[in-house]
Amino acid sequence: MSALSPEEQFRYLISCFRHRLTLSIRVAPVLDRLATLSPQEKERLRAVAAQQGDPQAAGELLDAVARGCQQQGWIQQFVTALQQGGCDLAACYVNPSLSELPSPAEEAEHDVCVHLLQLLYGTLVDKLRSRQVANKCVEKRLFQDDDRERVLATTENRGDREGARELLSRIIKKKDWFSPFLAVLRETKHGNLADELSGNVPETENKENGIKQPATTDEDKEAEEPLASEVGEELKQRDEMNDSLASESILLGTSFEDTSVVSESDVSLPDAGVSGLNESVGHSSTTSGDSDEDDTDKRASPEPELILRDYQMEVAKPALNGENVIICLPTGSGKTRVAVYITKEHLDKKKRASEPGKVIVLVNKVPLVEQHFRKEFNPFLKRWYRVTGLSGDSQLKISFPEVVRKNDVIISTAQILENSLLNATTEDDEEGVQLSDFSLIVIDECHHTQKEGVYNNIMRRYLKEKMKNNRFRKENKPLIPQPQILGLTASPGVGGARTPQKAEEHILKICANLDAYRLMTVEEHVSQLKDQVKEPYKKFVIADDKRRDPFREKITEIMTEIQNYCHLNPTFEFGTQPYEQWAVKEEKKAAKEENRKERVCAEHLKKYNDALQINDTIRMIDAYNHLSNFYKEEKNKKATINEDDDEPVASKLDETDTFLIHLFYAKKKQLKELAGKPEHENEKLTQLRNTLMVEFTKTDEARGIIFTKTRQSAFALFQWIKDNTKFEEVGIKAHYLIGAGHNSEFKPMTQNEQREIISKFRAGKVNLLIATTVAEEGLDIKECNIVIRYGLVTNEIAMVQARGRARADESTYVLVASGGSGAVERENVNIFREQMMYKAIRRVQRMRQEEYLNKIQGFQMQSIMEKKMKGKRDQLKTYKENPSLITFLCKNCHKLKCSGEDIQVIENMHHVNVKKEFQDLYSIRENKTLQEKHADYQTNGEIICKDCGQAWGNMMVHRGVDLPCLKIRNFVVVFKAL
Repeated sequence: MSALSPEEQFRYLISCFRHRLTLSIRVAPVLDRLATLSPQEKERLRAVAAQQGDPQAAGELLDAVARGCQQQGWIQQFVTALQQGGCDLAACYVNPSLSELPSPAEEAEHDVCVHLLQLLYGTLVDKLRSRQVANKCVEKRLFQDDDRERVLATTENRGDREGARELLSRIIKKKDWFSPFLAVLRETKHGNLADELSGNVPETENKENGIKQPATTDEDKEAEEPLASEVGEELKQRDEMNDSLASESILLGTSFEDTSVVSESDVSLPDAGVSGLNESVGHSSTTSGDSDEDDTDKRASPEPELILRDYQMEVAKPALNGENVIICLPTGSGKTRVAVYITKEHLDKKKRASEPGKVIVLVNKVPLVEQHFRKEFNPFLKRWYRVTGLSGDSQLKISFPEVVRKNDVIISTAQILENSLLNATTEDDEEGVQLSDFSLIVIDECHHTQKEGVYNNIMRRYLKEKMKNNRFRKENKPLIPQPQILGLTASPGVGGARTPQKAEEHILKICANLDAYRLMTVEEHVSQLKDQVKEPYKKFVIADDKRRDPFREKITEIMTEIQNYCHLNPTFEFGTQPYEQWAVKEEKKAAKEENRKERVCAEHLKKYNDALQINDTIRMIDAYNHLSNFYKEEKNKKATINEDDDEPVASKLDETDTFLIHLFYAKKKQLKELAGKPEHENEKLTQLRNTLMVEFTKTDEARGIIFTKTRQSAFALFQWIKDNTKFEEVGIKAHYLIGAGHNSEFKPMTQNEQREIISKFRAGKVNLLIATTVAEEGLDIKECNIVIRYGLVTNEIAMVQARGRARADESTYVLVASGGSGAVERENVNIFREQMMYKAIRRVQRMRQEEYLNKIQGFQMQSIMEKKMKGKRDQLKTYKENPSLITFLCKNCHKLKCSGEDIQVIENMHHVNVKKEFQDLYSIRENKTLQEKHADYQTNGEIICKDCGQAWGNMMVHRGVDLPCLKIRNFVVVFKAL
């Protein structure tokens, strides 16, 4: 357990005591003594102090100092500047030695004294002669020359009352100021003010200060009681607040693991560091009772303030200025923390401007709602704003629009917002929301904003409103309020691009879909980012797949028999994904054709193909169990079981069922024997075992993740590790982590189960996760020493996300795959695409702004047109599938005459009504010009509306049948709204 570094300790002290620091720092004199701060930054802070006051400027000064504290000597220079600038109380709070850190009792005494001064503020301002008092404060070393000069200048220019205000605002920022100030008042002939502050009237000896003070009468005591009770009430409230903070588990000595402020934090400290700080502060109690020491033992540190590192501030700047941006930062670098900072600054600005401000944070996975709420947004914003989180799994007692109205920050799955936007445009506006209800939308994992994804559906609405505003602007109409957009991603990807031009186009489309003014990556502070996010050592472990596999041979033999039985001849290799897709397709096709033999055979072939894939991934016994369980269920459904020999006794079996079930049981014994032979075991498992043994013996506190393709393989690998005692001997404590969706045959994990496993992993009770892709993206999983992709290769985004999990010091990223699987080649393609992506990002960033915006606008128009065209295609498809949605009205009398389901098309050109009742609606009149004979049909007479005489078309004879042939132009065609 390593102790805190000076920089971490310094940042932590700032975060803990930020409120007191902002109230006790005079910015101007401190800036004069900070040589390291740039002149431009100093001028900016002076401007903030002049326009918004010292507390605001002090807060921004603390942020600047925290970002630069890694420079050698910078911390001591800041402490010295505070001391020399007359801010000795602030210096006590940030001094790394902690020797002068005020105790809770001293803080409480200081607060009471400030409160007393505030109660008598009007009297003091009216009666205080600021010149004499300021001079005497310098003599008593309460003030420095700078303090006196400011008080005298204010008095000279604006009068005694303003001078007194300036003096009082400075005096309360000094350490141990109350007693010396009383002495100053008495020595400058303000004894009556000193008496009122101290609460004394007749003179008695005050032993503590050695000063004669008035005694207190009974009447005075009664007069003092309200004051004492008021101060006592304030102290009681402070105690309650501290108790509340303690109940939130934010005690100095509490492990950060249990607090609500840990995640991809840029200022998070290790568990040992916090307790180490607690010990160095020296505030643990060694006595019992109601003493100050006992109060000190219960001391709770305030919630840490938001402090961004330099690289984080670099990418956040455009968003802080209100621009739409995409922030691209690697996993573990604190993207979410940047979003929290931007959210707070955004809401603060709205509040100062008296404008409505509301933020929605959109995520694409349900677990991220609680994670972002509990670990990021709520801990840092709850002091000022109402924060809530909800997903489809939430048990809402009020509607989503009501949640939006009642909260300032809403963390939600994107689908909930999309559903509510749909409600606003279709059914009931009260049940929906508008994008204009929000002033900032944060989109997590924003690389999913493409094609028909829910993020993109939301953003297309935004783009349509933007285009409406362009039109309204020209027409001088009121504009629709639009929210600021902030996208977060670790990797935008290249969308399967094979050329640099297509990669650049993909990046531009993502920017266009998010209406991003800029795509932000770290350029200036790259070295700091690299220090924060460690690049893992990468290696490939290739298993020999040339060995003989009798188990696989036996299964392929069975599959060939089944194919021959049902006369199926697929061209795909056994045990591959294309074969699986063929089997699924064949099963659906046979079901439509009501060909039971082919359907059932295709279903069984898929199960054998699954067994081959399991055999290639994990143990033969797992593949055998997969087949055995399937056929056991089939027997239970279709046959009774003979318990003596475990053979099926025919009950509901047809010929196909009998063939398939008997085929398996005929081979079952051989398969079981082969599955039990270790010499034929999967070579990939051997390589995986060797890799795990090496990595988990390198360090005492190793943590790792194995990524695998399916839920079944995750569970089987967990069982394999559990069954092997060698893993337990090296300290491996494994568990599987799979998705919560129900789109798989394997039982999903619940959200609570996922949370429990991740919590155990963070606590060290589990140190190896065997996970599906659910753990690649978004979830707050503690940094790992080893990340293994076990035969799983998807795209470059998933590769970057998975590799980002290996962010501990000296971590390793390993791909374990068989030589002939193509996994290594696909991984190399992903590495190439990743490099292509970074080059494309740089090219996009270096484009002239005019060129960039023109391309963005072009892609936005293309996206909206594609959506419209898709809508038209979907609409036509729906009308084609359900023609009754189309109705025909007479062009003249506008009466309903028929619907689309009554119409049939002959020779792809003639529309005839085949419904018998239709002939009651028209009359026939002779039209000799149309009596023309054709090869297969003839026209004979004109049909007209019985109600109004409107011509509708002609009668035609088709293969001996008289049919009314309609001309569409003679009808009003009505399409029912979808």
